[in-house]
Parts: sequence; C-alpha cells; structure tokens
Amino acid sequence: MNFGSAALIGLACGFLWGIGCSLAILYSIFLGGYRRGVEDSLAEVKPDRYRRTLEKIEAHRTEVDAKARK
Repeated sequence: MNFGSAALIGLACGFLWGIGCSLAILYSIFLGGYRRGVEDSLAEVKPDRYRRTLEKIEAHRTEVDAKARK
C-alpha cells in the first residue's frame, strides 16, 4: 500500500471518529437540557425562565390555531 492510499484511509477514519465524538457530545448536552426541563416542569415553584418559555409556546400555539381556522 503506498502512502497516498494509507493517508486517505487515515484521513477518512479520523474524520469519521471526529464526527462520532462530536455527535456524542451534542447528544449528552441535549440529554442534560432535557433532564433539566423535566426537573423544572415537576418543581412546585416554576422558575422564571420556564414560565416565560411556556407563555411563548402558548402564544405560538394560539397563532397557529388562529391561522388554521382561517
């Protein structure tokens, strides 16, 4: 095997390894945010950020429903 094809295989493996690691990190960040959201939703006293986000979601749903009725 000459140097060119070995370098190409190494580059491809390294690229795929890097993509896999990046996806694993993004997935763990996503799960952390999901867990935090569930914890916030189950808390008796809701955080301000949770309440503001819930208001935005409800406003968006109202807009979508109004457009769907037209």
